[in-house]
Amino acid sequence: MIHLDNISKQNGHQILFIEASAALLRGEKIGLVGPNGAGKTTLFRLITGQEQPDEGQVSVDRGVTIGYFSQDVGEMGGRSAVSEVMDGAGPVSALAAELADLEAALADPDRAGEMEALIERYGEVQGRFEELGGYALDGRAREVLAGLSFSQDMMDGDVGNLSGGWKMRVALARILLMRPDVMLLDEPSNHLDIESLIWLEEFLKGYEGALMMTSHDREFMNRIVGKIVEIDGGTLTSYSGDYEFYEQQRALKEKQQQAQFERQQAMLAKEIRFIERFKARASHAAQVQSRVKQIEKIERVEPPRRRQAIAFDFPPAPRSGEDVATLKSVHKSYGSRSIYEGLDFQVRRKERWCVMGINGAGKSTLLKLVAGAAAPDEGTVSIGASVKMGYFAQHAMDLLDGERTVFQSLEDAFPQAGTGTLRTLAGCFGFSGDDVEKRCRVLSGGEKARLVMAKMLFDPPNFLVLDEPTNHLDLMTKEMLIKALALYEGAMLFVSHDRHFLAGLSNRVLELTPEGIHQYGGGYTEYVERTGQEAPGLRS
Repeated sequence: MIHLDNISKQNGHQILFIEASAALLRGEKIGLVGPNGAGKTTLFRLITGQEQPDEGQVSVDRGVTIGYFSQDVGEMGGRSAVSEVMDGAGPVSALAAELADLEAALADPDRAGEMEALIERYGEVQGRFEELGGYALDGRAREVLAGLSFSQDMMDGDVGNLSGGWKMRVALARILLMRPDVMLLDEPSNHLDIESLIWLEEFLKGYEGALMMTSHDREFMNRIVGKIVEIDGGTLTSYSGDYEFYEQQRALKEKQQQAQFERQQAMLAKEIRFIERFKARASHAAQVQSRVKQIEKIERVEPPRRRQAIAFDFPPAPRSGEDVATLKSVHKSYGSRSIYEGLDFQVRRKERWCVMGINGAGKSTLLKLVAGAAAPDEGTVSIGASVKMGYFAQHAMDLLDGERTVFQSLEDAFPQAGTGTLRTLAGCFGFSGDDVEKRCRVLSGGEKARLVMAKMLFDPPNFLVLDEPTNHLDLMTKEMLIKALALYEGAMLFVSHDRHFLAGLSNRVLELTPEGIHQYGGGYTEYVERTGQEAPGLRS
């Protein structure tokens, strides 16, 4: 359906693709992976024709429809979320608009003279609209929006009043309703809660068209794709299988390439030693010349490219008392909406609680109450002896001073620390070399999240309160964070929609549901086994 043949592409000084080739065939579901900045979004733009390759060719089969979801959703406003979604449904949406215009014209007394022509056109348009399933369109649009966690009020309200994250869901719903022959989805799992993620997973598994997507959620990708295309160093390499299989194959390939490189280096060293030893001897001149020519002809094996891996290395946290946080008879409301009525909850040393609950259940509110960012209306929240808290909130990234550099931001937070110590800290969180001189205003979401974490974890707390800490992190950074936090000895209370993160770090689950609050011993994996659901209100 889509073929990329020997494409080369350069953006400024950065070479993205060098004679790279790949294909997306009918019915294939492909995960596109590669380091940040490798060219994943550029590849999507080349396929959609928004950009052209410098060399090579991108060909799309005749008549193939493409739906492209990107992180840049543009302006929305002035109509309902349902109307916005239906507008993306291709020809049927144009027919719906024409039907509305014709109905207005038929009711207009000033156009009585055109009545016959209007009625005839109305019949034609209505027939075609019905043929394309137009009357079911509103219902289908609402079904998709409900799957992405929209309430009826949000569906019918002005889309302009929604936050950026919800507008992204509207843009995603447009593509899903459109059901094109090919879907290109750039980070569709961003900004989705776990319930919406699981719904989208099922939708895409049942989608019969071809799919190419990027995602920082490995569990989501594992369940959908059957092939991985990796962008690395300007090349496109295909691997059959899911993301987990790709990781195993890539590691094996690297190991084999390293062994091959080392064997060749050993052989070359041996030949060079012979040449050096006998080059001055006339009796060996012919042999020496022969070996020099042989070495020149040998195709050199390159060592495997080592991806720069971020290693979070926390100093050990000081020990806290046994009781870390205690909530007694806590009541909390926002206006007429009651969130908690008499909540009793306790976090003890070494417990790692993940908080589960649908949108609006009070997950972030609980974290704010514990962190002291919100006060209970009634009841008490007390923090135990020797507890030093680190709180990661979504708004923390907005509080970074845009004009300060990464290094200055760390220096402001830790004026007593030496330059070398702060550079090492920055390096641990992925800011190496000149990256520390970047101003905070130009940082990506992931870079901002890493900087906030660096500030939080440098002088380690023994109680971490984390609200969606992985939202903006790429797969590699997320993996490193999970490994580091697995060794962390303090207590944790966290909210995340990343099932890999939940399974890797929790040993307790607090479930917030309309029927009540439930506590489970054992982590997220045990919770799924015991309840038969991956999130409250969903059956797996």
